[in-house]
Amino acid sequence: MKARKTLASDKNTLKPVRANGQPSAAATFGSPRAKSAKDSKKSAGTFASQDGGEATNDLGPKSQVFCKEIDQRPQAERPEWRKTESPTSNASVVASVDAESSAISSDTWLARNGHFLTYAGIFLFTLVLYFRPYELIPALSGFHSIALIIAVATLLIYLPTQFTLEGTPTALPIEVKCALFMTVWAILTIPLAKSPGLAWTTFNDSFIKVVLMFIVMVNVLRTEKRIKGLMWLGIAVGIMLSWQAVDLYQRGEFKTEGYRVSIDFGGMFGNPNDMSIHLIIFIPIAVALGAAAKNWLVKLLFFGSSVMMTAGSLVTQSRGGFLGMVAVAAVLVWKFGRRQRFKAMLISSVVGIVVIALAPGNYGLRILSIFIPSLDPVGSSNERTELLIRSILVTLRNPWGIGIGNFEIVGSHNLGTHNAFTQVSSELGLLAFAAYLIILLSPLRKLDLMERNLFAKSDRSWLYYLSIGVQASIAGYAASSFFSSVAYNWYVYYPIAYAIGLRRIYQLEYEQTTVKDTSTQLSIKRELEAQPA
Repeated sequence: MKARKTLASDKNTLKPVRANGQPSAAATFGSPRAKSAKDSKKSAGTFASQDGGEATNDLGPKSQVFCKEIDQRPQAERPEWRKTESPTSNASVVASVDAESSAISSDTWLARNGHFLTYAGIFLFTLVLYFRPYELIPALSGFHSIALIIAVATLLIYLPTQFTLEGTPTALPIEVKCALFMTVWAILTIPLAKSPGLAWTTFNDSFIKVVLMFIVMVNVLRTEKRIKGLMWLGIAVGIMLSWQAVDLYQRGEFKTEGYRVSIDFGGMFGNPNDMSIHLIIFIPIAVALGAAAKNWLVKLLFFGSSVMMTAGSLVTQSRGGFLGMVAVAAVLVWKFGRRQRFKAMLISSVVGIVVIALAPGNYGLRILSIFIPSLDPVGSSNERTELLIRSILVTLRNPWGIGIGNFEIVGSHNLGTHNAFTQVSSELGLLAFAAYLIILLSPLRKLDLMERNLFAKSDRSWLYYLSIGVQASIAGYAASSFFSSVAYNWYVYYPIAYAIGLRRIYQLEYEQTTVKDTSTQLSIKRELEAQPA
């Protein structure tokens, strides 16, 4: 017969009793040795937790003394009692749980895996996108369309699988909604563009492919291994690019502006500024993977990778890359050094100054040209300033945009904006610009909440470290993209997809478990409060 918990008191002790009136085998409430006022106060103020520690008494005025068997249900059904600093009412606990679960995300995820073949497709697509095997291997030189073929095959696998699993073409977190809005808006404004043909070419050649693969990644990245798999590809190509860049610098081969290194690699990485953006995105991810690794050899591998990619970014002498490194360093130092932030920021600032002073070539002067344009030996700083001002004016005069990819028509010397933010605002208008900002800021906010919740629970799992690394990655992109027109390219959509995948895993595996356990705790507390004294 299941025991019924009641409280029977006499002059000296309180004991749990069973339905037949006999004392329970559990330890008595208020042991005989707690006779002094000091001991009695101590025994009434705390109770034993499941992990052997003490938790604060928070069960109300009718239950002021406790024992290890206060809950007589099976062990698997008992909640995990956690240490608190001050008594909290039931209402406030419920409110805090509700606030935590709703603040991180209002998205609805189905706890299903699947999409194995789709992930294989997106992995192969990313491999071809990054490494461009038809450029590295002469025998594949005729297969320039291999990425497109893999992308189409991936979509053909994705659509029926997604409808079978969830009954919808895609999940709709806020980032996907904003990306779809930008896509629809770009289509609607093509007939109104200054050059509809140029607008269609930009949309068809790059942006629509980016959005479609982004949606696939959002729905496919459902596990730790899948997210890390794509991250490893990004780091691997970053190491390859950095190795080539450092080698070219050592040999004195400067193909850009006579003093900057640019590798002989097409696609995303032919321009040194664009290559630097990729490196900036994956430097903090490599650091986070190294921090999360348990094997020291793996840690050294990832930390060494981050150092190599930092060197690769330095030899490109990209000013956008420098701003990105500053943003990445600021986020990593602020997050990882939260217990001694002033000291951590001071040390990192000194290290940064030393790195700039010892950087190769005229790196220091090029960085100073951000603030003093006359120091730029080729005058590109003045040109970029002129383009920035012009793009802002175009935005103000054309709040609905002039058409995707059309800024070069109105820009000086037929150049783009060289700024991802004004690229969107001038070409797609203010509404699309607001959507683009949400795509960048929403993951940062939600990852920050997620990371702080994990830190408060002393959870230093891979999820905690990667939430910090991806925050730094997105912040680094945002800073670097002030010097590149890359809003319609692949760079940022990978870390955004990582962020959504991390959020999905957190909500399904961490947050729901926490809410369930907390609700069980509250139910037990209410039951005990309802018992007669």
